[in-house]
Amino acid sequence: MARLARLTVADYPHHVIQRGNNRQSIFLDDADRRFMLDLLLEKASVLGVAIHAYVLMDNHFHLLVTPRDSDGLPKMMQGVGRQYVRYFNKRYRRSGTLWEGRYRSNLIDSEAYLLTCMAYIELNPVRAGMVERAQDFPWSSHAHYAGTRADRMLSPPSTYWSLGNTPFAREAAYIEFVNAGVKPEQQKALTNSALHGWALGGAGFMQNLQKLTSRRINIAHAGRPKSKTGDSQKKSTVE
Repeated sequence: MARLARLTVADYPHHVIQRGNNRQSIFLDDADRRFMLDLLLEKASVLGVAIHAYVLMDNHFHLLVTPRDSDGLPKMMQGVGRQYVRYFNKRYRRSGTLWEGRYRSNLIDSEAYLLTCMAYIELNPVRAGMVERAQDFPWSSHAHYAGTRADRMLSPPSTYWSLGNTPFAREAAYIEFVNAGVKPEQQKALTNSALHGWALGGAGFMQNLQKLTSRRINIAHAGRPKSKTGDSQKKSTVE
């Protein structure tokens, strides 16, 4: 069966996953992670991709981004992927592939899923048993939104600004939201949609999105969104 074309739409949030080949480590120390963050900042700035959230795990990373045009995200990921592999292979005197194929991505409904997706991304180290709290992991976007570190790479989405009228109120509300965790069914929905390239959102979101593309956007009906995809399904799990 032919591989489904990746769906990328301008001005919509996209959840992105890139994994190491055979689950091998892609970051061996802090220098590797710093190099990746510098690459992401450089490419995102040039290509007009707003980065809302991220986490750099040992053998994969997650991004939540909104591209300004439909070419921005693919070009960013291509540029980052190629340049990082050259850096990694040179530094560790190796050759060959580093990534597990092409990156995975899907579109996210801002109203129903965006904050949940951010929490899901930043809670990856907690689920992996690396830290007890999201704020204890230094290689994610959480510290920025919790008010403990300024990260110039990040562009807070409008849903974050709506959490409060002052920086302190927003930070406190966001910390509480993340610490509450992500439900298993939410994790499953976010994981499956990202890995398979299906859009994730409520009925209205899915209907409006389908008008913008001839490619089917979910597994239920080719060319038509499933009528019972509810906003209550805000969920997520990636890895």
